[in-house]
Amino acid sequence: MAEKVAVVTGSNKGIGYGIVRELCKRGVGYVYLTARDVKRGKEAVESLKKEGFKPLFHQLEVTDKNSVKSFAAYLKEKHGGLDILINNAGLITANFTETTYEDSVQVINVNYYSILTLQQFMFPILRDNARVINVSSDCGHISNLKNVYWIDRLTKEDIKLEDVNAFVNWFLDSVKKGTVNENDFAETPLLAYRISKVALCALTRVQQNQVGRGISINSLHPGFVKTNMTKTAGFLTVEEASQAPVYLALDIDQSVKGKYFWFDKTEKEWTDTNLKLHCVYTVFENSLKGVNQN
Repeated sequence: MAEKVAVVTGSNKGIGYGIVRELCKRGVGYVYLTARDVKRGKEAVESLKKEGFKPLFHQLEVTDKNSVKSFAAYLKEKHGGLDILINNAGLITANFTETTYEDSVQVINVNYYSILTLQQFMFPILRDNARVINVSSDCGHISNLKNVYWIDRLTKEDIKLEDVNAFVNWFLDSVKKGTVNENDFAETPLLAYRISKVALCALTRVQQNQVGRGISINSLHPGFVKTNMTKTAGFLTVEEASQAPVYLALDIDQSVKGKYFWFDKTEKEWTDTNLKLHCVYTVFENSLKGVNQN
C-alpha cells in the first residue's frame, strides 16, 4: 500500500477532497490531490496536512489535453506508473431545470469528453491490475432514458466507443436544433448532466472491454452529497460519500470489472431499466428548499 500511487481529479473540495483524505487515511503512499486552480489546490493540501495526512499536489485541468499529457508524463517519470485513477472532476448544469446548448456542451466536455482525454494519456501508464473508478451519479443509470433505440444500443454487451459518442452527439444536436423530445427521458431537469453521466457509465463498459492487463474499471453513484455542486442540499456528508469510491479503489476483489455501484457499496445492474434508479428531481428540489429555508 505504501508504494501505491493514486490520482483523484477535481479534488480540492467536495467528494474528491473526501476521497483524497480517505486514501491517505488508509495508507496509500502517494495520493495526488489535483485541481484546476493551483492556489485552491495547495490550500486543500495544507488543510489535510494539518490533520496529519500527506497528500501531494499537482495542477490538472481535465479538459486541457496538454495539462493531462504533462501530468501523465510527470507521473511516469516520478513513479514509473499509476495504480489508482479516480475520475471525480465533474460539473452540473448552471440551471437545474432548463437545458441550453452552451450549458450542455460545457457539462459534457467536463463529465464525458475529459474522461476520453484522461484515458488517452493515463491508461498507458496504468500498472497491471490497476483500478479506475469513474464517479457517476444516479443520473447515470440507464433508467434515466426512455428512448428504446438508445437503451438497446448502450446496453449491448459489445458496446463500442462509437455508440457512446453517437448518443452524446444525438443529444447535443437535438438541443442545438430545439428538437429535444421529453418522452425520450425519465425526467428532463438536469438533462445535460444526466446524459453526461449515462455516457460515462456506458463508457466504463467500453473501457473495461478494451483495457486488458487485469485492470478493473467501475463506475458508481456516490450518493446525494452535501457539496457546493448541489448547493449543499443532500443526504450524505463528504466523508460518508468517500467510502464507496475508496472501497472500489482498495477493497473489492480485482475480478469485479465494468460494473456500476451504489453509495452503499452494493452493485446495481446498470443495463436493467426496470430498476428505476433514475434521479428523481423532486427529491433534489425538496432538499434544496430545505437548505434555503434554514
